[in-house]
Amino acid sequence: MPVISFRPKQITKSLLVTIPPRARDVVVGRFGLGDTPERKTLEAIGNTYGITRERVRQIENLAIASMQKSEAYAKSAAAFAELRDLLESLGGMASEEDFLNHISDDPIVQNHITLFLVLSDDFNKHKEDNTFKHRWVVNDEVAEEVHSALHDLHKEITENDLIPEGEIIQKFLDRIKLDGSKKNEDTARRFLGISKVLGKNPLGDWGVASSPNISARGIRDYAFLVIRRHGSPMHFTEVAKKISETFGKKAHVATCHNELIKDGRFVLVGRGLYVLSEWGYTGGVVKEVIRQILEKEGPLTKQEIMDKVMKERYVKENTILVNLQNSNYFKKDKEGRYTNA
Repeated sequence: MPVISFRPKQITKSLLVTIPPRARDVVVGRFGLGDTPERKTLEAIGNTYGITRERVRQIENLAIASMQKSEAYAKSAAAFAELRDLLESLGGMASEEDFLNHISDDPIVQNHITLFLVLSDDFNKHKEDNTFKHRWVVNDEVAEEVHSALHDLHKEITENDLIPEGEIIQKFLDRIKLDGSKKNEDTARRFLGISKVLGKNPLGDWGVASSPNISARGIRDYAFLVIRRHGSPMHFTEVAKKISETFGKKAHVATCHNELIKDGRFVLVGRGLYVLSEWGYTGGVVKEVIRQILEKEGPLTKQEIMDKVMKERYVKENTILVNLQNSNYFKKDKEGRYTNA
């Protein structure tokens, strides 16, 4: 069901007839109101007419001002008010992409709506910068509050954090001071989407947008997300299969195994079984694991060593015993406890 009751193209047609032909061509080209949604640059239009970019800009601005003073504009007041009410219902501010997609998935219709947003004094566009996307605002107080909350939230999150969507929404809502109608999950999700420094990965978790945990760029990053979501050791063949199923990326088994070995985020704990180092597992072969345990814990009995190693590695007990018998690395005291040699 359409979210707007008016027909954008009809309103645009009534507005364009109020301005001269060349001005009309400039507006159509600049906003992409023709048969294709392509929006022309000032330079491209200037080359067509043999005029400067600045002159094209002047013509565009004069055309906008002329349409705003026209009778057709006054008659379209209900449509502009409907757009304002719609943006207000979405929280009073939304990214340009989100707002236009909410109205229509037709890029040409979206271009017509953009023209209306520019024409109406009810809407204020905040241009994209390093922190935020292009966004449209009908309430400047809301915009200031949202910007401040997003800045504070970004300061709290580290490069390695992965936060479930429900949790980051609550963190955001705890920081923002808005009336009850705007403090809900849908609006919070929309406000979070304005940020360029925070982002959501394909599995729905949030974090720093530049982090490989959010902007996954290769097999290693996809493997990290897959194993983290799984929550327990995974065989590299299973990891490769899950990457293909989850992300639609081709992951060859051998390549996956090789990539995991090279990355410190992963620890090989058994024959082909990998876990994440952030889970507290120790890297290295069984011998090195025993040495690190003894260095940390001091003398231990055979059983105590086996229990601790089995928490770090999926290996047979006999493998641990064979390593303990290597006198070059371990020695046993009179009480039967082992230490590093």
